[in-house]
Amino acid sequence: FAEDFTIYRVAELKPALIELLGEAERIELDLSGVERMDSAGCQLLMLVKREASAACKTLAIVAHSPAVQSLIEFYNLAAWFGDPLVVPAE
Repeated sequence: FAEDFTIYRVAELKPALIELLGEAERIELDLSGVERMDSAGCQLLMLVKREASAACKTLAIVAHSPAVQSLIEFYNLAAWFGDPLVVPAE
């Protein structure tokens, strides 16, 4: 997915992520390419996860970059997202 999940990009990322929810019952996000993520990006992922749940769909994060993992750990959200933290080997 996008390299930048920050406040500067969430407005353009949100519609694309919400649109994915209409395409399948299970959506897998590979975030291994995300280089920067801030609290706005984290909030966007939480929103999409909540919307998926409300639509009885599954959103899974299948790969985490160090930036994504760092924020999920910082905010103690690993259990909330429910996905194993998978960081690709370099």
